[in-house]
Amino acid sequence: MPERSSRYRLDTPAGPQRRLRFDLDTEAFGRLSERLARFLGTGTYLLWQTVFVIVWIALNLVGILGQWDPYPFILLNLAFSTQAAYAAPLILLAQNRQDDRDRVSLEEDRARAQRTIADTEYLSRELAAVRLAVGETVTRDFLRSELSERGAERSGVDREMQKTLTRAVDKSVDKTLERALDRVVDKAVERAVDKAVERALGRALEHSGAGSGGTNHAGPGSAEDAT
Repeated sequence: MPERSSRYRLDTPAGPQRRLRFDLDTEAFGRLSERLARFLGTGTYLLWQTVFVIVWIALNLVGILGQWDPYPFILLNLAFSTQAAYAAPLILLAQNRQDDRDRVSLEEDRARAQRTIADTEYLSRELAAVRLAVGETVTRDFLRSELSERGAERSGVDREMQKTLTRAVDKSVDKTLERALDRVVDKAVERAVDKAVERALGRALEHSGAGSGGTNHAGPGSAEDAT
């Protein structure tokens, strides 16, 4: 019995097989489908198609160039059927791409709204804490009135000492208020700067995406909006 070739033996690994591979750029094809879908939904396309149908029917009825598609114009119907068979998937592909973009935009808007709500709640808590701290802080007028009353009760207290104590109390109160206000202002400024930087980065990314991807908004009869 003749020995089989190594090509058909089960204990011999098969060599590399040649297969036809088509490297298709899905992004480029998607952009092309969006352009076609956008063009199919314009009045220019409808006008030229109407002119083409009228000329086709007129030439076949008159027969100047020969009746290559006599009544009932089967070749014209076949051409329109083929066109519709390709136009419908292209329009659906363009709509799917637009739905994906809308979904991403909706998620970004939701995340931005959540960050805004969190920032607002944080600032509200900080303001409430500042109000409580300021409410518990002794004011200048109250201290002066207390010192004046104590000074009137105690005649032995020196007026210079009273003035010195008043100035010291005023300085301590000023420092306390300044520190509290500085903390609040610093936190508010940091939050405002972070939000401004996030907005600037978002706009820069959107402009760069719009410049690289061409038109971002697609759909039948609608122009793309580059955010």
